[in-house]
Amino acid sequence: MRGSEGVRCMLLRGGTSKGAYFLADDLPADAAERDDLLLRVMGSPDPRQIDGLGGAHPLTSKAAVVSVSADPAADVDYLFLQVSVDKAEVSDRQNCGNLLAGVGPFAVERGLVEPGEGRTPVRVRMVNSGDLALATFPTEGGRVVYDGDAEISGVPGTAAPVVIEFPRGSAPLLPTGRARDLVDGTPVTCVDNGMPTVLIAASSLGVTGYEDPGDLEEDLALADRLRGIRLEAGKLMGLGDVENTTVPKLTLLAPPRDGGAVTTRTFIPVRCHTSIGVLGAASVAAGLRVEGGVGHAVARLPERGDRLRIEHPTGFLDIEAGVDHGPGGGAPVARRTAVVRTARKLFDGTVFPRSAGTAPTPAPPQGGPR
Repeated sequence: MRGSEGVRCMLLRGGTSKGAYFLADDLPADAAERDDLLLRVMGSPDPRQIDGLGGAHPLTSKAAVVSVSADPAADVDYLFLQVSVDKAEVSDRQNCGNLLAGVGPFAVERGLVEPGEGRTPVRVRMVNSGDLALATFPTEGGRVVYDGDAEISGVPGTAAPVVIEFPRGSAPLLPTGRARDLVDGTPVTCVDNGMPTVLIAASSLGVTGYEDPGDLEEDLALADRLRGIRLEAGKLMGLGDVENTTVPKLTLLAPPRDGGAVTTRTFIPVRCHTSIGVLGAASVAAGLRVEGGVGHAVARLPERGDRLRIEHPTGFLDIEAGVDHGPGGGAPVARRTAVVRTARKLFDGTVFPRSAGTAPTPAPPQGGPR
């Protein structure tokens, strides 16, 4: 079903994000038609997304499109689409590791993957990048188990753990080929361990790195600096003109405050993340281990083991990220990345988007009750 007749949809919280999950066959095959439909489903463009499912924030205006994979190394394909809140734009330029946590459960719910007894592993091909991931989660009696005792920062309560492992990717860990670059007069490390990310010492931008996200967003001088860095870094990383894209992300680094390896503030790319994305954290963790990188000097790395605790505005994210350095100081390579997330089914049914050709004129945010 499509358009005014409604579209089959499942709403899931994946990690610290929330998104609408669809089977590819339930959406138009034409990308432009699909994107137009998703804008109407989410209620964009509108700062409040009052006429759709979106939650007026990039973290709650996301979509996952899932189908059986033709790749023998994967069970399902997962296409992530970021639906802009206040602009009529849908981007496929990045992955989303948080919504990835819900892909396996969704695949079982829709009958794409047969559930196991006890636990079910689902091999996922992330269409945006071609990378693979293995998501394993509890199942019982042919059904996904969502209740559990796993807790992640930024999400109230507990849920069943979803263990996500990422094999070594084929792309260079350091897209510029250097551990450190000078971008717009600022030392940075450009890293891609699943998410193109620019690591910056917060102190080099005149902030502490411990500020509230809202305060950082209101710093217009900082926003201007970050924009300049992002545009230049995007070209250095081979991403071209990134003016209208959501990558690379920018992560400010500061020494840890609560026993972790580092404190982070991540821009996605303009709003400051209230936590940190899974793939963004994977890139940060790998970048901290790059000798000579800006993060190596800021972080407090454990003496042994691959596990790192990445602190963020609402808590922390534990991630295992190992990096091998080639002989004679060769290019570093990400060895293994794994993280525990949770997911929960919120709604399953039919979503009714507004009619085609009725896009609203975006209004400025209003005061008063929200």
